[in-house]
Order: sequence, then structure tokens, then C-alpha cells
Amino acid sequence: MPKVVFNEDLCKGCSLCVEVCPVKIIELKNDINQSGYHPASISEENMNTCTTCMSCALICPDTCIEIWK
Repeated sequence: MPKVVFNEDLCKGCSLCVEVCPVKIIELKNDINQSGYHPASISEENMNTCTTCMSCALICPDTCIEIWK
């Protein structure tokens, strides 16, 4: 099972990862991180849908996404 890890404290909520995800499973959380942004995340239910294409990690300007296969 793939695992996508977001460092939510570094995320600025730019939503580039949301737009680039080919299966559209990344979303911005309603919660606010320590910097006052809505961080990106993937729900546990949608984690199995991840194709581990790494598009989200590659486009992230703050390098706050890790992909584990």
C-alpha cells in the first residue's frame, strides 16, 4: 500500500499538489496549521487509490510531501 506523508507544518496550502494529482485524492484540510494555512492531505480511505506517480511531491515548492511505495 502506498503512503503519502505531508509535513503539514511546512505546507502553505498553495494547492498545486491538489491540481496535479491525476486521481484527485489530495485536498486541503479544514484545519489550520501553525502558520495559519490550510494544509494538503489525503484521507486514509483514499490512500489506496494513490498511484505513487510522485507528481505532488515534485511540484511542491516547499518539499513537504514524501511518497513511500
